[in-house]
Amino acid sequence: MFCFSGLIAGSFALGSMAADYIAPTALNAVRFVIAAAIVGAAALATHGLPRSAFVAPWRYLVLGSLMGIYFVLMFEGLKTAPPVSAAAVFTLTPLISGAAGYLLLRQITTRRMALALSVGAAGALWVIFRADMAALLAFEVGRGEFIYFWGCVAHAIYTPLVRKLNRGEPPVVFSFGTLLAAALILLVAGAGDIAATDWTALPGIVWITLIYVAVFASAVTFVLLQFASLRLPSAKVMAYTYLTPSWVLLWQAALGHDLPPLLVLAGVALTILALLMLLKDEETL
Repeated sequence: MFCFSGLIAGSFALGSMAADYIAPTALNAVRFVIAAAIVGAAALATHGLPRSAFVAPWRYLVLGSLMGIYFVLMFEGLKTAPPVSAAAVFTLTPLISGAAGYLLLRQITTRRMALALSVGAAGALWVIFRADMAALLAFEVGRGEFIYFWGCVAHAIYTPLVRKLNRGEPPVVFSFGTLLAAALILLVAGAGDIAATDWTALPGIVWITLIYVAVFASAVTFVLLQFASLRLPSAKVMAYTYLTPSWVLLWQAALGHDLPPLLVLAGVALTILALLMLLKDEETL
């Protein structure tokens, strides 16, 4: 999950640079096709793709739909939301995932975990509202952050559903089924956008982003998330997302962008504190 958070952060930094040049459904349809091909090849080379893994294919359609919703809304939100703010919205997913984990799996959130999730949520809100207390009190959420929040809700529900719907399939095989379903759903839903896109005229940053999100922020992270979701409570799996804003800051600096004001960075520090608190809590494992 530590690797997951760093790889996911790259999609925020690159996605914000490419979001204005291509429709989110078109980009994500292609990225899921590429990711499914990569993970499918890896599954064939390791565990194979037994027919038993595709019993009850509705499971993959449910999970693929949630991931498709998440990524489409992410790129739509990044059209207006700064990468660090979007990453802060993403850190709200452990709180939502903890609630979903209880409803779906009856996973109990301990007092320490609840406190850590609250600290992390406070830090996330501080970043989302850009350290502006007046905006926080008025709850003036940016349009991009609001759109992306609903994508994060889909992602938070996805995490406990992986454990609930998995029937013993290896993570790489289960990931392939989910990626394939997401690709099929987005190819249908985004058919108009795909046909309307002038693929030969797209700037280089779109292709760089597409390759990155397909290989690293999809194929690799899907397997990492599946692996962790089968071994850790949902809230703890998503706790590592608290590192994402910090990773985004590093990505932004590496890409030559300005860093946010010092007051905003205080919120990022709170998200790191929340992660450390959650990692100390081993009672739920």
